[in-house]
Amino acid sequence: MRPTGRLHLGHLVGALRNWTALQEQYDCFYFVADWHALTSDYANTAPITGYALDNVADWIAAGVDPERSTIFVQSLVPEHAELFLLLSMVVPIPWLERVPTYKEQQEQLTEKDLSTIGFLGYPLLQTADVAIYDGRFVPVGDDQVPHLELSREVVRRFNQHYGDVLVEPQPLLTPVSRLPGLDNRKMSKSYGNTIDLSDDSDAVVRKVRQMYTDPKRVRADIPGTVEGNPVFMYHDAFNPDTAEVEDLKTRYREGKVGDVEVKTKLAKAMNTMLDPMRERRREVAEQPERIREIVIEGSKKAREVAQATMERVRDAVKLRY
Repeated sequence: MRPTGRLHLGHLVGALRNWTALQEQYDCFYFVADWHALTSDYANTAPITGYALDNVADWIAAGVDPERSTIFVQSLVPEHAELFLLLSMVVPIPWLERVPTYKEQQEQLTEKDLSTIGFLGYPLLQTADVAIYDGRFVPVGDDQVPHLELSREVVRRFNQHYGDVLVEPQPLLTPVSRLPGLDNRKMSKSYGNTIDLSDDSDAVVRKVRQMYTDPKRVRADIPGTVEGNPVFMYHDAFNPDTAEVEDLKTRYREGKVGDVEVKTKLAKAMNTMLDPMRERRREVAEQPERIREIVIEGSKKAREVAQATMERVRDAVKLRY
């Protein structure tokens, strides 16, 4: 994850729940992508390290276990940059220009100058991030498959020049739940429409009260629309009491329940779900140096693997003196 801000519920349902589950089957490497943060935030780097440590606290609170998974910081493993450089020598520029998000982000992030080599080359750095650990599988949603396919093409091209040096990664397709923001737009810090994993219970209640619902429903006795309604999408994602959720949906469609009751029960369910995470986060916060120790130790472990890969790569490229 890029450390560009505090993590929110979208990160929990879109990645962290899956990261936690994958620990049961795989040897997992999870890292703070601070160099990737520079591709768009190079003009203001001051918050990055703070966000990095804060993000890792949320990972651990969500269930990512530093005893079972390798948690590290990208920039503490400089071999990523070396492999990125070598990959850049063999990859045609048009391959990078056709990446779907390249032009999309340039159009969307108009307040930032993204006409940099770093932004154009970030898919190559992503490839290095995976290949340097002989990554067999990369957990991705359907929308990320084109990015991974580019990585696979890059690895194949590199291997065509230098032999079977790098492992071609395979997609590990995972269901990705997408939550809208509180205002029914894309969930984004820049829109101010998120519920953060670090929010306390009062903040969750306050934000849920502000949530967008059916705009046509001006009174509680008017039948409302459940489908596409953010309040019910959050109920489906966070309320384990399916009988209660179905009852609320039925009464909402019939105009027999008000938004206040629906939102109150949602906030209660969400806080019940978040309370154990808050407790784990408090435990971590009581040892402020613990997070730093975790990422430094994890980075040392990751670097040992990366260095072994680069020994093999240098031999293949014949850069030995």
